[in-house]
This record gives sequence, C-alpha cells and structure tokens, in this order.
Amino acid sequence: MPNCKIDKDACIGCGLCVGTHPEIFAFADDGKAEVIGEGDDAAIEDAAANCPVGAIAAE
Repeated sequence: MPNCKIDKDACIGCGLCVGTHPEIFAFADDGKAEVIGEGDDAAIEDAAANCPVGAIAAE
C-alpha cells in the first residue's frame, strides 16, 4: 500500500518527484505523476516539500 498520494487536480506534471524518487513516482498516461511504490518518510517529505504545487501528501 503506498504511503503517500498525489492530488491529480493539482499536479502539473513537472516531473520533479519522478526525477528525484523514481522508486516511488512515475508518469501516468495523463502526463501527471502517480504513486508506484512506497518510500521512507524522508523521501516522502522531500518529494512533498519540493513539489511546486503541493500535490504530494503523506498518508
């Protein structure tokens, strides 16, 4: 079960999360990020803090 989620309405598909944490995020067919795996707390916090639109949240 993924330990974070992405707000698809907020995601702009910039790719920062995919580029820095490809074990957790990938691009979906719609060009927006999706969660594909679990990450440790530090990785999730990093991705959430660096998302330019705040679309990533820990669960």
